[in-house]
Amino acid sequence: MKVSKEEILHIANLAQLELKEEEIEKYQTNLQEILNFANIVNNAPVEGLDITIGANEAKNVFRKDEVKIFENIEGLLENAPTQEQHMFKIPKVIN
Repeated sequence: MKVSKEEILHIANLAQLELKEEEIEKYQTNLQEILNFANIVNNAPVEGLDITIGANEAKNVFRKDEVKIFENIEGLLENAPTQEQHMFKIPKVIN
């Protein structure tokens, strides 16, 4: 099936695009290539293939939470613009 100029203009109208005359042939060629590729994919032989959802079967892989003691708290707090009770103090962000 060949994409016609009228179909390109109709699609452009639906998308509210203003195409110049020299752009129509370019869009016509590009859309034709896309439709040809989609036709190849649609006609690919799939008989006997297993159904797969994704290549990676891992789902919700979590790591164990580990508490680690940070040794240099004073050095870390030196980077804080303001601090209170050995913690970073930040401006209120929620009313």
